[in-house]
Formats: sequence, structure tokens, C-alpha cells
Amino acid sequence: MANRLNDLLAKKAELEKQILEVQREERASAIGQVKSLMAQHGLTLADLGTRGPAGTPKARGSTKKVPPKYRDPATGQTWSGRGLQPTWLRQALAGSAKLSDFLI
Repeated sequence: MANRLNDLLAKKAELEKQILEVQREERASAIGQVKSLMAQHGLTLADLGTRGPAGTPKARGSTKKVPPKYRDPATGQTWSGRGLQPTWLRQALAGSAKLSDFLI
């Protein structure tokens, strides 16, 4: 039984090697075709309109700051209405205050 398992594992390893080799060959062929077409039409990477392998998306945190919607009249602290409610607002809402009381 162990011999049969070892044979199957060896076949699996050989197939995985073959798969990787075929993938490398096909990728190299595709890259060659793309380079050939780009040279034929005089294209550059800039012409493709990408900055990286898949058109690198914007980094997080690069968006504009959101203006505040709510203000604590006692301290002047503000909250934009996004994310977790600040402690001062949670405490006020736990009392008798309404969210609309703090609108700017």
C-alpha cells in the first residue's frame, strides 16, 4: 500500500513539473507575441495606459479629507459621520441628546 502511495506521489510530482514547464513555455510565447506586436505597431508601455502589471490601483488613504458634519458645542471636536462614532458623541447620545443636535 505504501509503495502504491509513493508511486502516485512521484507521478504527481512529475506532472506538476510538466505543468510548470508548459506554463513557462506558453507564457514566454505570449510575451514574445506581445513584444512582436508592440514593435510592429511602434507601441510602448506608456501607450497601453498602465503603470504596473495590472494598472496599479491608487493607494489607500490618498482620497480627500471629508468635511465634518457634527460638532460638540462644549469642546469643539468634530466628526465627519464616517467610521466609528467618537466617544463624546456616543456619551451624548446615551443621554438625552439626538444626533441632529450636533449637526453643523
